[in-house]
Amino acid sequence: MPQSLQITAAAPDPALLDLPWHIPLEEWPESHLAALPRGISRHVVRFVKLSGRVIAVKEIGESVAYREYALLRDLNRLDVPSVEPVGVITGRTSSDGEQLNSVLITKHLKFSLPYRALFSRYLAPDMATRLIDALAVLLVRLHLTGFYWGDVSLSNTLFRRDAGEFAAYLVDAETGDLHDTLTKGQREYDLEIARVNIIGELMDLAAGDLLVDDVDTVAVGEMIVQRYEELWNELTGAEEFGATERWRVADRIQRLNELGYDVGELQMTTDVDGTTVQIQPKVVDAGHHHRRLMRLTGLDAGENQARRLLNDMDTYQAATDQQGEDEEFVAHEWLSEVFEPTVRAVPRDLRGKLEPAEVYHEVLEHRWFMAQNAGHDIPLAEALTSYVENVLRHRPDEEAILGLDTATLAAIEPD
Repeated sequence: MPQSLQITAAAPDPALLDLPWHIPLEEWPESHLAALPRGISRHVVRFVKLSGRVIAVKEIGESVAYREYALLRDLNRLDVPSVEPVGVITGRTSSDGEQLNSVLITKHLKFSLPYRALFSRYLAPDMATRLIDALAVLLVRLHLTGFYWGDVSLSNTLFRRDAGEFAAYLVDAETGDLHDTLTKGQREYDLEIARVNIIGELMDLAAGDLLVDDVDTVAVGEMIVQRYEELWNELTGAEEFGATERWRVADRIQRLNELGYDVGELQMTTDVDGTTVQIQPKVVDAGHHHRRLMRLTGLDAGENQARRLLNDMDTYQAATDQQGEDEEFVAHEWLSEVFEPTVRAVPRDLRGKLEPAEVYHEVLEHRWFMAQNAGHDIPLAEALTSYVENVLRHRPDEEAILGLDTATLAAIEPD
């Protein structure tokens, strides 16, 4: 190992020293690599097995590596959905003394997939629009924190299942910049970059027969602007009403809660004679349902997953005639009597298919479809058995999908 090698990390793993940093990343031996799906990148990226986990290693210039590492740390502190930085390694040289690029190391995001892998495995007609929705939510969250992305695209995003929808995570912060607030011009420019990049990426998918025939790539790409503006206006827009309609303040807060946001600060002003009132959210924090579920049960779930689990908890409270009970007590009982037994009943060899909260959501969906077909309610245990044998057992493993190279994929035909 060259003496000049330098590792910058918040919690460095000594096993990093055992990796072949003197070899260009593109030539690393298979024995060190994890066969996970990779998206298209301008840099060489490899997934590497390290101490029982998987890390993503990206070769990049030294100054850019340090800058991106710092930005990702800031985004993690702000609780923005993004990959978690591990460290930066500089001072790499080959065996014959040639200087090699520095590397940025991040944690692999479990159960996540690049967009090309999703399109190659699932040809649902609304797949593109669902990913656009998820990316719009991510972009709004980034802009609310003052983060200018600079290269918004599907390629720079990872997607995880979130109660039937998708949650988007920022992967590449190389072109980003963090400000106190963003100007309207900065937000609009980011949005225009997103529109152009997405249309190009969808056209690329269409050229590779990875899209269904009737998808209008331009129209779908334009949707990012519409979805973004709708959400941005709901979260930040001013609302005016008569002084006697004070209930609309609580109504606005409830609407934001239903969207998954808490109101940290609300500005309320009246006109000179006090006949009209204007309200405008000044600080909104995403993760309303996630935080409530975490507080009640300790479960760490996506926002849509948390909303679905909380709804099931409310149904359990009503079904067991405990409406007057303290919600913490009901949550503990639901967790120990319903959620945990269901998750534990999934065979061990199938637990890498989906994360537990997503499995529970799909069991509830499966139970509903069974009840619709049967014309009567179905016990949860019966629905779980049917789901495991007829659905889960036939799903690909989303924790680690081996041997999938998304840069050269062709579409998988539906049954």
